[in-house]
Amino acid sequence: MSNNRRAVFAALIAAGVLWGTTVPLSKLALTWLGPAWLAFARFGVAAAVLLLVAGRDKVRAVCRPALLASGALGYGGSVLLQNLGIVRTSVTHAALIVGATPVLIAIITAVWHRTVARPVAWAGFAISLAGVALVASGKGGGATLGGDGLVLASQLLSAGFTVAQGRLLHGRDPVALTGVQFLAAAAAVLPIAVTTDGVPAAPASLGSVLATAGLVFCGTILPFTLFAYAQTRVAANVAGAFLNLEPLVGAVAGAVAFHDPAGLAQAVGGAAILIGIVLSSLQLRRATTVAQDKPVAQRRPIRPQYLKSWPGRWPAAL
Repeated sequence: MSNNRRAVFAALIAAGVLWGTTVPLSKLALTWLGPAWLAFARFGVAAAVLLLVAGRDKVRAVCRPALLASGALGYGGSVLLQNLGIVRTSVTHAALIVGATPVLIAIITAVWHRTVARPVAWAGFAISLAGVALVASGKGGGATLGGDGLVLASQLLSAGFTVAQGRLLHGRDPVALTGVQFLAAAAAVLPIAVTTDGVPAAPASLGSVLATAGLVFCGTILPFTLFAYAQTRVAANVAGAFLNLEPLVGAVAGAVAFHDPAGLAQAVGGAAILIGIVLSSLQLRRATTVAQDKPVAQRRPIRPQYLKSWPGRWPAAL
């Protein structure tokens, strides 16, 4: 495996693990801030950091109505729905429902781009989804159907945005684009926060403040940056396979920190999630190998739905 592919896989793995902390951190932060205020804090601070890094000229180049709208809906809308769901369900349930996202991405990619992932990739998606179902067999306390439904709706919206984001990143500075989208997300949820929750109260504990800070930096800036870096180099459905690490990490956190039930089924399910990710990633490796083994005159361009080899850029966020 080339250094470039190692970097891509490392970025996807790190993003998946870091995103796995978002549900437990959000659960803690929501004891202080309401769902809309938490989304505003998360994206407002992250936007300030990314825009500062990107610089004025690059930011100005990506300030377009369509890009602002995509950020408001894709980031602001999906995270607001997720926060509303987390308030109404358990950490384990919320984390595991996220496991449906790679399959949603694969289906949306197939319909949108009129292409289908290789059979081995679909097998990986199915195995990972079966792993999620196994882990979910241990019911977490406090879960409700309404809360689960809100989290699922947020993942459907997020999956559609993930597929679209690959094209939005093409030819644009990823840091500036993501910063602008985060800013649009913060602006979109602010009126909702003021209307529904009023002015947030002072934090009741240091833990909720630290959880909010962790959510901003470890659950937002770093993983979104790493994932967008990988998205410029692989198809959305390949990158999406690594999102199955999020429910695995979230379920472990739910069992350890929130005392959600865990047992043999959860251990087997976690192994299935990892096996599914490996199978799904073979799609990228096979496409690259086939292209490189052929003589130059016989090589055909790999369709962008399967592999994107754009010039290296500074990473940008989900």
